[in-house]
Amino acid sequence: MSIFDDAVFNARTAVDNVSKKAGKVIDISKLRIAAADLKSELSQKYMILGRICYEEEVNGKDLKKSHDEIVEIIGELKSHLQSVNELIEAAKDNIKCENCGTYNPKNALFCNKCGEKLALPVSDIDSLSPDDVIDFTEDNFDDDDLL
Repeated sequence: MSIFDDAVFNARTAVDNVSKKAGKVIDISKLRIAAADLKSELSQKYMILGRICYEEEVNGKDLKKSHDEIVEIIGELKSHLQSVNELIEAAKDNIKCENCGTYNPKNALFCNKCGEKLALPVSDIDSLSPDDVIDFTEDNFDDDDLL
């Protein structure tokens, strides 16, 4: 291969990488828009539920059927929102803490919220270099290191 061929190959590789990352950003943006729409719809349903409760209390109307329907719709919307949020985190390559449910960066060893040790996916363990892993055993530290 000539220098020109190498340059063209490197340029194509760079363009492919940029286009993949751009596609990922677009996908995450679409998911965030969907989440915002679900939050807006949830807010509207909560307002309707509030009106129903108000009418029941003030006017003594029996609106149990309407109340139950709105509560069911809210439950479904919350479930959809949770699914969309999980898709967003998966697209960002974040991992979920099994202890508290908080999402953390893929390369985190401990949860940012509760401090629980995170389980690395098996594929990530193989890609770790010795520099990525720090041994915190007592043998590796002097008393002066702790000050």
